[in-house]
Amino acid sequence: MALPSGRLVHGDEGEDEDPALWVSDGPAGRELWAVLHTAHERTGLWPLLLDSLRGDSRRPWDDGELGPRDVSSAADGDPEALLAGWWADYTSIDDADRLSPAERRAVTAPYEQRWPGLAMPLPLRHDPGELAERCVTELLAGKAGLRLGLVAATRSSDAIAVVGWQGAVNYIGDAAHLSAVLSSWEDRFGVRLVGVGFAELYLSVAAPPTSDAEAIRVAAEHFAFCPDNIWQSSTTNLVDYAKRLIDATIWSFWWD
Repeated sequence: MALPSGRLVHGDEGEDEDPALWVSDGPAGRELWAVLHTAHERTGLWPLLLDSLRGDSRRPWDDGELGPRDVSSAADGDPEALLAGWWADYTSIDDADRLSPAERRAVTAPYEQRWPGLAMPLPLRHDPGELAERCVTELLAGKAGLRLGLVAATRSSDAIAVVGWQGAVNYIGDAAHLSAVLSSWEDRFGVRLVGVGFAELYLSVAAPPTSDAEAIRVAAEHFAFCPDNIWQSSTTNLVDYAKRLIDATIWSFWWD
Protein backbone atom coordinates (compact mmCIF):
# COMPACT_ATOMS: atom_id res chain seq x y z
CA MET A 1 0.00 0.00 0.00
CA ALA A 2 1.11 3.55 -0.64
CA LEU A 3 2.64 5.33 2.33
CA PRO A 4 3.35 9.05 2.67
CA SER A 5 6.94 10.25 2.76
CA GLY A 6 8.83 8.97 5.77
CA ARG A 7 11.87 7.02 6.82
CA LEU A 8 13.18 4.16 8.90
CA VAL A 9 14.52 5.21 12.30
CA HIS A 10 17.31 3.34 14.04
CA GLY A 11 17.58 3.28 17.82
CA ASP A 12 20.45 4.35 20.07
CA GLU A 13 20.74 7.60 18.13
CA GLY A 14 21.06 5.82 14.82
CA GLU A 15 23.67 3.26 15.85
CA ASP A 16 21.43 0.17 15.77
CA GLU A 17 21.80 -1.94 12.65
CA ASP A 18 18.13 -2.90 12.52
CA PRO A 19 15.49 -0.16 12.28
CA ALA A 20 13.28 0.39 15.33
CA LEU A 21 10.30 1.73 13.37
CA TRP A 22 9.15 3.68 10.35
CA VAL A 23 8.05 7.31 10.91
CA SER A 24 6.14 9.58 8.53
CA ASP A 25 7.51 13.01 7.75
CA GLY A 26 4.13 14.72 7.94
CA PRO A 27 0.99 14.45 10.06
CA ALA A 28 -0.92 11.19 10.32
CA GLY A 29 -4.31 10.75 8.68
CA ARG A 30 -7.25 8.91 10.20
CA GLU A 31 -8.08 7.01 7.01
CA LEU A 32 -4.55 5.68 6.50
CA TRP A 33 -4.28 4.71 10.19
CA ALA A 34 -7.51 2.71 9.83
CA VAL A 35 -6.28 0.97 6.66
CA LEU A 36 -2.97 0.03 8.30
CA HIS A 37 -4.77 -1.11 11.44
CA THR A 38 -7.03 -3.39 9.41
CA ALA A 39 -3.99 -4.79 7.58
CA HIS A 40 -2.00 -5.48 10.75
CA GLU A 41 -2.59 -9.23 10.81
CA ARG A 42 -1.32 -9.45 7.22
CA THR A 43 1.60 -7.04 7.46
CA GLY A 44 2.75 -7.53 11.05
CA LEU A 45 3.08 -3.76 11.34
CA TRP A 46 1.22 -1.97 14.13
CA PRO A 47 0.31 1.69 13.43
CA LEU A 48 0.79 4.33 16.11
CA LEU A 49 0.13 8.04 16.43
CA LEU A 50 3.43 9.62 17.41
CA ASP A 51 3.85 12.80 19.43
CA SER A 52 7.13 14.53 20.29
CA LEU A 53 8.69 16.47 23.12
CA ARG A 54 7.08 19.87 23.45
CA GLY A 55 9.43 22.42 21.94
CA ASP A 56 11.59 19.84 20.15
CA SER A 57 9.78 17.96 17.40
CA ARG A 58 12.81 15.76 16.66
CA ARG A 59 12.70 13.96 20.01
CA PRO A 60 12.51 11.04 20.40
CA TRP A 61 11.65 9.75 16.93
CA ASP A 62 13.78 11.61 14.40
CA ASP A 63 17.06 11.33 16.29
CA GLY A 64 16.56 7.69 17.36
CA GLU A 65 16.35 8.47 21.07
CA LEU A 66 15.29 4.88 21.64
CA GLY A 67 16.98 1.89 23.26
CA PRO A 68 15.85 -1.41 21.73
CA ARG A 69 19.12 -3.10 22.71
CA ASP A 70 18.40 -2.37 26.39
CA VAL A 71 15.03 -4.14 26.43
CA SER A 72 14.40 -7.62 27.79
CA SER A 73 11.64 -9.94 26.58
CA ALA A 74 8.12 -8.83 27.45
CA ALA A 75 7.15 -12.50 27.64
CA ASP A 76 9.46 -12.89 30.64
CA GLY A 77 7.61 -10.29 32.73
CA ASP A 78 4.95 -11.25 35.29
CA PRO A 79 2.44 -8.37 35.25
CA GLU A 80 1.22 -8.91 38.79
CA ALA A 81 4.74 -9.21 40.22
CA LEU A 82 5.81 -6.08 38.37
CA LEU A 83 2.81 -4.04 39.51
CA ALA A 84 3.13 -5.30 43.09
CA GLY A 85 6.80 -4.33 43.18
CA TRP A 86 6.15 -0.85 41.80
CA TRP A 87 3.25 -0.40 44.23
CA ALA A 88 5.55 -1.26 47.15
CA ASP A 89 8.12 1.26 45.93
CA TYR A 90 5.64 4.10 45.44
CA THR A 91 3.72 3.57 48.70
CA SER A 92 6.79 3.28 50.93
CA ILE A 93 7.10 5.84 53.71
CA ASP A 94 10.19 8.03 53.50
CA ASP A 95 11.30 10.28 56.35
CA ALA A 96 12.32 12.90 53.77
CA ASP A 97 8.88 12.85 52.13
CA ARG A 98 7.11 16.21 52.06
CA LEU A 99 3.89 14.39 53.02
CA SER A 100 3.30 12.96 56.47
CA PRO A 101 2.89 9.17 56.74
CA ALA A 102 -0.88 9.66 57.16
CA GLU A 103 -1.06 11.90 54.08
CA ARG A 104 1.00 9.42 52.06
CA ARG A 105 -1.28 6.53 53.03
CA ALA A 106 -4.35 8.63 52.17
CA VAL A 107 -3.17 8.93 48.55
CA THR A 108 -3.69 5.20 47.99
CA ALA A 109 -6.61 4.62 50.38
CA PRO A 110 -8.48 2.35 50.83
CA TYR A 111 -5.49 0.08 50.18
CA GLU A 112 -2.82 2.35 51.67
CA GLN A 113 0.40 0.25 51.45
CA ARG A 114 -1.34 -3.08 50.77
CA TRP A 115 -1.22 -4.19 47.14
CA PRO A 116 -4.80 -5.32 46.29
CA GLY A 117 -3.82 -7.68 43.48
CA LEU A 118 -4.86 -7.60 39.84
CA ALA A 119 -8.35 -6.43 38.93
CA MET A 120 -10.67 -9.02 37.48
CA PRO A 121 -11.21 -9.06 33.68
CA LEU A 122 -14.16 -6.95 32.56
CA PRO A 123 -16.66 -7.69 29.77
CA LEU A 124 -16.16 -5.99 26.43
CA ARG A 125 -18.54 -3.10 25.83
CA HIS A 126 -17.07 -2.16 22.45
CA ASP A 127 -15.32 -3.94 19.61
CA PRO A 128 -11.60 -3.34 20.39
CA GLY A 129 -10.63 -2.71 16.78
CA GLU A 130 -13.48 -0.35 16.03
CA LEU A 131 -12.94 1.53 19.27
CA ALA A 132 -9.22 1.91 18.56
CA GLU A 133 -10.07 3.63 15.28
CA ARG A 134 -12.58 5.94 16.99
CA CYS A 135 -10.04 6.87 19.65
CA VAL A 136 -7.48 7.67 16.96
CA THR A 137 -10.01 10.04 15.39
CA GLU A 138 -10.50 11.71 18.77
CA LEU A 139 -6.78 12.04 19.43
CA LEU A 140 -6.15 13.52 15.99
CA ALA A 141 -8.94 16.04 16.52
CA GLY A 142 -7.52 17.09 19.88
CA LYS A 143 -3.85 17.47 18.98
CA ALA A 144 -2.25 18.76 15.80
CA GLY A 145 0.97 17.42 14.34
CA LEU A 146 0.72 13.78 15.39
CA ARG A 147 2.69 11.64 12.96
CA LEU A 148 2.32 8.04 11.87
CA GLY A 149 4.59 5.27 13.09
CA LEU A 150 4.77 1.63 12.01
CA VAL A 151 6.27 -0.97 14.33
CA ALA A 152 6.89 -4.65 13.61
CA ALA A 153 4.83 -5.94 16.53
CA THR A 154 2.51 -8.91 16.92
CA ARG A 155 0.33 -7.07 19.45
CA SER A 156 -0.08 -3.38 20.15
CA SER A 157 1.34 -3.94 23.63
CA ASP A 158 4.64 -5.15 22.14
CA ALA A 159 5.29 -1.92 20.23
CA ILE A 160 7.07 0.08 22.94
CA ALA A 161 9.34 -2.87 23.76
CA VAL A 162 10.21 -3.36 20.07
CA VAL A 163 11.26 0.28 19.65
CA GLY A 164 12.91 0.55 23.08
CA TRP A 165 10.75 3.48 24.17
CA GLN A 166 12.32 5.40 27.09
CA GLY A 167 9.48 7.69 28.13
CA ALA A 168 9.14 6.16 31.60
CA VAL A 169 12.86 5.72 32.19
CA ASN A 170 12.85 7.85 35.37
CA TYR A 171 10.63 5.18 36.93
CA ILE A 172 10.87 2.04 34.79
CA GLY A 173 14.00 1.47 32.76
CA ASP A 174 12.91 -1.60 30.79
CA ALA A 175 10.14 -0.95 28.26
CA ALA A 176 9.43 -4.69 28.15
CA HIS A 177 8.09 -4.46 31.70
CA LEU A 178 5.61 -1.83 30.58
CA SER A 179 4.70 -4.01 27.61
CA ALA A 180 4.02 -6.96 29.89
CA VAL A 181 1.44 -4.93 31.80
CA LEU A 182 -0.09 -3.57 28.59
CA SER A 183 -0.43 -7.14 27.32
CA SER A 184 -2.31 -8.09 30.47
CA TRP A 185 -4.58 -5.08 29.98
CA GLU A 186 -5.21 -6.15 26.39
CA ASP A 187 -6.47 -9.47 27.72
CA ARG A 188 -8.46 -8.13 30.67
CA PHE A 189 -9.74 -4.75 29.44
CA GLY A 190 -9.56 -4.90 25.65
CA VAL A 191 -6.99 -2.11 25.45
CA ARG A 192 -5.02 -1.19 22.35
CA LEU A 193 -1.99 1.06 22.32
CA VAL A 194 -2.84 3.75 19.77
CA GLY A 195 -0.52 6.66 20.58
CA VAL A 196 2.95 7.26 22.02
CA GLY A 197 4.62 10.54 22.91
CA PHE A 198 7.96 11.53 24.38
CA ALA A 199 6.71 10.48 27.83
CA GLU A 200 3.05 9.64 27.16
CA LEU A 201 1.02 6.58 26.25
CA TYR A 202 -2.56 6.58 24.90
CA LEU A 203 -4.74 3.47 25.03
CA SER A 204 -8.22 2.70 23.76
CA VAL A 205 -10.25 0.72 26.30
CA ALA A 206 -13.01 -1.59 25.07
CA ALA A 207 -13.84 -2.98 28.54
CA PRO A 208 -13.71 0.00 30.93
CA PRO A 209 -14.90 -0.25 34.55
CA THR A 210 -18.54 0.69 35.03
CA SER A 211 -18.76 0.97 38.83
CA ASP A 212 -16.82 2.41 41.74
CA ALA A 213 -15.85 -1.08 42.90
CA GLU A 214 -14.41 -2.02 39.50
CA ALA A 215 -12.75 1.35 38.98
CA ILE A 216 -10.85 1.46 42.27
CA ARG A 217 -9.15 -1.85 41.48
CA VAL A 218 -8.16 -0.62 38.04
CA ALA A 219 -7.00 2.68 39.53
CA ALA A 220 -4.60 0.81 41.80
CA GLU A 221 -2.99 -0.76 38.75
CA HIS A 222 -2.73 2.66 37.09
CA PHE A 223 -0.97 4.09 40.15
CA ALA A 224 1.54 1.25 40.20
CA PHE A 225 2.08 1.60 36.45
CA CYS A 226 2.33 5.41 36.40
CA PRO A 227 2.18 7.18 39.79
CA ASP A 228 2.45 10.61 38.15
CA ASN A 229 -1.12 10.16 36.93
CA ILE A 230 -2.09 10.84 40.54
CA TRP A 231 0.93 12.55 42.05
CA GLN A 232 0.96 15.26 39.39
CA SER A 233 -2.70 15.69 38.52
CA SER A 234 -5.79 17.37 39.88
CA THR A 235 -6.94 14.03 41.34
CA THR A 236 -4.55 13.62 44.24
CA ASN A 237 -5.86 10.32 45.57
CA LEU A 238 -6.88 6.92 44.26
CA VAL A 239 -10.60 7.30 45.02
CA ASP A 240 -11.00 10.52 43.02
CA TYR A 241 -8.86 9.17 40.20
CA ALA A 242 -10.98 6.02 40.00
CA LYS A 243 -14.12 8.07 39.31
CA ARG A 244 -12.50 9.32 36.10
CA LEU A 245 -12.06 5.75 34.86
CA ILE A 246 -15.75 4.80 34.92
CA ASP A 247 -16.86 4.30 31.29
CA ALA A 248 -13.64 5.94 30.04
CA THR A 249 -12.66 4.57 26.62
CA ILE A 250 -9.24 6.30 26.52
CA TRP A 251 -6.55 5.87 29.15
CA SER A 252 -3.57 8.22 29.03
CA PHE A 253 -0.36 8.09 31.04
CA TRP A 254 2.43 10.61 31.55
CA TRP A 255 5.74 10.19 33.36
CA ASP A 256 7.76 13.16 34.58
